[in-house]
Amino acid sequence: MIKRDFIKYKRLLIILIILFSVGAVFALAQNNNVEATSRYGSRGEEVKQIQTKLKRWGYYNGSVDGIYGTQTVNAVKNFQRKNGLTADGIAGPATLKALGITSSSGSSQTSGTNSSDINLLSHLIYGEARGEPYTGQVAVGAVIMNRVKSSSFPNSIAGVIYQRGAFDAVSDGQINMSPDSTSKKAAQDAYNGWDPSYGAIYYFNPATATNKWIWSRPLTITIGKHRFCK
Repeated sequence: MIKRDFIKYKRLLIILIILFSVGAVFALAQNNNVEATSRYGSRGEEVKQIQTKLKRWGYYNGSVDGIYGTQTVNAVKNFQRKNGLTADGIAGPATLKALGITSSSGSSQTSGTNSSDINLLSHLIYGEARGEPYTGQVAVGAVIMNRVKSSSFPNSIAGVIYQRGAFDAVSDGQINMSPDSTSKKAAQDAYNGWDPSYGAIYYFNPATATNKWIWSRPLTITIGKHRFCK
């Protein structure tokens, strides 16, 4: 009887050890996943990258100090809302990918809608502004984004781009050309909120423009061959 009880006790002990080991491994994996993200209280180079991107795109006004404080949390939340992500203020894999920051935690897919919009935007940028300075390419993308926000234009990227007569690249078919990596990056930057055009909703090339009305629009900045205006 004693021997049988001892065997049962031994088996129970083995089962408990196995369960404890599995739980410990799971907990370690969870902790590693947490450490692979940046959140309130985090410090380091990844936080600086996050702050730099958000500051460039107008979400963050604080110092690029590598300290994930309240201002950074709020900026991340605003960025997440803009990009259709869960607005929890935590820079996890999906948020880092949308920011264009490589993380050791692995990648996560951007939502299909965002990917489609950014892809279309890159086609427009390539068709309209390839060969222009990088800032000028982002500015063209920013014009699209500014029109989406304006009540005077359609409220979607596709609606703005395909509005009848709006862009030569659509009219002459250059919208169908394959964008290069620069145009894709410019589209991502414009989509994320960087606006080198300073709020412009129009742009044109003075050397080829035939519409006199466009010259009456208030100038915001000239980048490369394009004049940007409101």
